[in-house]
Amino acid sequence: MTPVSGSADSPAPPRLYLIRHGETAWSKSGRHTGRTDIPLTLHGEAAARGLRRWLGQVQFTRILTSPGLRARQTCNLAGLGLLSETEPDLREWDYGEYEGLRSTEIREQRAGWNLFRDGCPGGESPPQVTERAKRLILRLSTLQGDVALFSHGQFGSVLAAMWIGLPIADGQHFTLGPASIGILASSTSHPDVRVIDLWNLSPEILANGRL
Repeated sequence: MTPVSGSADSPAPPRLYLIRHGETAWSKSGRHTGRTDIPLTLHGEAAARGLRRWLGQVQFTRILTSPGLRARQTCNLAGLGLLSETEPDLREWDYGEYEGLRSTEIREQRAGWNLFRDGCPGGESPPQVTERAKRLILRLSTLQGDVALFSHGQFGSVLAAMWIGLPIADGQHFTLGPASIGILASSTSHPDVRVIDLWNLSPEILANGRL
């Protein structure tokens, strides 16, 4: 895919390929997985391998991955592991005391709980994740060309919302499924306007070769 052209005085803004890791046993069952380092399921591995067909067509200038095992596995199986660099700020939301729990279980303890509004005791609050995402976006904005980002579901949602200037609370509207691809970029006619070019391109759609 062709990068956005910059002016003679400024470099072209980057195109960020945001890839969520493949399925794990916990993501399949809806358990919040932050710090816990668990591997992909066999299905997750197959979906990650399926990304090769699409990501292999892109000449990435940088390949960044969360330090989480599931993200690094996905990067490796997608054929990009040898050139990858670990980026700590791509890690998943720290769920603290809610690690390993399903949303229904959390709401039994705390009625009306919403991650993007309330955060997690003993983990990260929305302001802390906001600061992390802002810090990362600032660094990513200095890059050029196509950049691959292997990350996670909740943090990926936050990154998408904040890339286009929305508050962290709006991240809940950007679902990102396992082994799916999104593209965060800039408008071709207005490079200073950030856009979401593609979102949540699922393994099923990729396998069928259709949009």
